[in-house]
Amino acid sequence: MKKIALALAISLLGGWSAQADTLEKVKSSGTLTMGVRDSSGALSYTLGEGKYAGFHIEICQRIVANLEKAVGKKLEVKNLAVTSQNRIPLVQNGTVDIECGSTTNNATRQKDVSFVLTTFVEEVRIAAKANSGITSIAQLNGRNVATTTGTTSVQLLRKHERANGVDFKEVFGKDHADSFLLLESGRADAFVMDGQILAGNIATSKAPADYRIVGEVLSVEPIAIMMRKDDVAFKKLADDTVRDLVKSGDMAKIYDKWFVQPIPPKNTRVGLTASDATKTAWANLNDKPAEDYAKK
Repeated sequence: MKKIALALAISLLGGWSAQADTLEKVKSSGTLTMGVRDSSGALSYTLGEGKYAGFHIEICQRIVANLEKAVGKKLEVKNLAVTSQNRIPLVQNGTVDIECGSTTNNATRQKDVSFVLTTFVEEVRIAAKANSGITSIAQLNGRNVATTTGTTSVQLLRKHERANGVDFKEVFGKDHADSFLLLESGRADAFVMDGQILAGNIATSKAPADYRIVGEVLSVEPIAIMMRKDDVAFKKLADDTVRDLVKSGDMAKIYDKWFVQPIPPKNTRVGLTASDATKTAWANLNDKPAEDYAKK
């Protein structure tokens, strides 16, 4: 928390010029700050003691390796845990150079930041306890529904055509682990979030068999690595890294490593094979926003 407070203080003081070139910045400073998430499923999560792992973490590490080649020096990579609320401001003000979490690429956010080519396409779903009887949106009527502050999941739920007349109360967790704890402790009857985040939290819970991902798909969204807007050289380097990973077949291997095979620290499996939507994104690489994925 001290690191986040310091980062926000830098923001208030003006920080580093967000218009500067990241390649020049890291070449001069010798350091790069990677925005990471503590509990974003198998995309980005903490191992403790300042160490992080996950699908987007590994892709970012590949990007950093190519960045080091481009600037001709080894960089000191600093991990800074960000939240759904502060991730965009910290990228904008230059505190975070690349954010390797679970951020949805949408049109509103594209006004403030840029996104690397889409590497993961998410389905927003509902998690509930297996014995709750909840199997659809309609059964959320009169219930407490958890979501994470700064995300769009409950907004998507309210806008869903099958949510008409469904009256539920929102309860907020400060991060995804906190939101899952609301479900685990009974303070919430359901948790609405990206499916892989739900799957990841269930897989690492005390009793995975006690939970189910249920109900209708609320939204299909592109999830991407985030960086400062108009940083042309860095975006090209990152996009080229993603293209090379897809072309070589390494993207599919990295996905399998984090979503299908056992992952640290408990050697549990998320058990989420790559969806058709994710495979299509790899086959047709682009940085289009979520609005382009919406039903026409």
